[in-house]
Amino acid sequence: MRNAVILSSGAYAPDRVLPNAYFNELLGEDVDAWLRTNVEIYERRWCRPDESTADLCEKAALQALERAGITADQLQLLIIATDTPEYVSPSTASVVQDRIGAVNAGTFDVNTACAGFVTALDIASKYILSDEQYQHVLVIGAYAMSKYLNMADKKTVTLFADGAGAVVMAAEGGEQKRGFLSSQLISRGQYCEWMGIYGGGTKYPVSEQVLADKTHLLQFVKKFPKELNPEIWSAMTRTLCERIGATPDDIDHFFITQINVHSLRETMDLLGQPHEKAHTAMHYLGYTGSACIPMAFNLAMEAGKVKPGQLGFFIGSGGGLAFAAAAVRF
Repeated sequence: MRNAVILSSGAYAPDRVLPNAYFNELLGEDVDAWLRTNVEIYERRWCRPDESTADLCEKAALQALERAGITADQLQLLIIATDTPEYVSPSTASVVQDRIGAVNAGTFDVNTACAGFVTALDIASKYILSDEQYQHVLVIGAYAMSKYLNMADKKTVTLFADGAGAVVMAAEGGEQKRGFLSSQLISRGQYCEWMGIYGGGTKYPVSEQVLADKTHLLQFVKKFPKELNPEIWSAMTRTLCERIGATPDDIDHFFITQINVHSLRETMDLLGQPHEKAHTAMHYLGYTGSACIPMAFNLAMEAGKVKPGQLGFFIGSGGGLAFAAAAVRF
């Protein structure tokens, strides 16, 4: 049986470190205590002025390729998940394809906001499963949201950060029951105007008014129900468990969107699982959107926590609202 397996991971975070104290000074008040207590973010990484999304992707990609033991010209497809692209057009994937020398790879970007990486993982797996010409696919989740932050907006400027995470996926045959098992995509489009970057597209093209209103920057327009993520994440987990004949007890690792550590813990509580199963990366990396799940996965891989034969669930959620989940046997 042919399946799509994860060969390797890689990640990159910019070297510009901003501790919480930076925002105490920026905003003229103590935000450190709130951040430590409510989201457990202690510092984050931002791009330098001359650094952008493609730079982050390139470094994560090269690390993942090296660890997979393949060269870029062995890739047949490169998918980048991001809602902070290098350009409006062309795709960020085309920029990175040229930089890394993936001369035989097709390219495209995916934008389901912070659910993008898991959505792209799902797409890559199905390319491999459905078409034998796809032997190696590189999937990258990337985020450079610091470029879109209002420096006076306490709700966003303290949380969001930059980074990229990548995985190399490969076709594998034989009797081994590992690799991609199942997935689910969900949208709640009624929330599409609650959070986003609304200026700069065709609805609100760049203009003096857009710049004055700062609608070209990230905005939280309305506060989301706090129970929304845990309820949907836990429901998706149960759905995938039913499809693959497993229970939450059988899951070894959860890699979930890192927007709020308490949402991860609440999800584990709803599933009756120990908090330690849900890996975290936000403490010293901040919230890295579509990059946070592969970056958390990469940290677990580097620490030797992910073992062959174990079961992992990747669960992402992002603006739109979009949700994506995938079950993978390592």
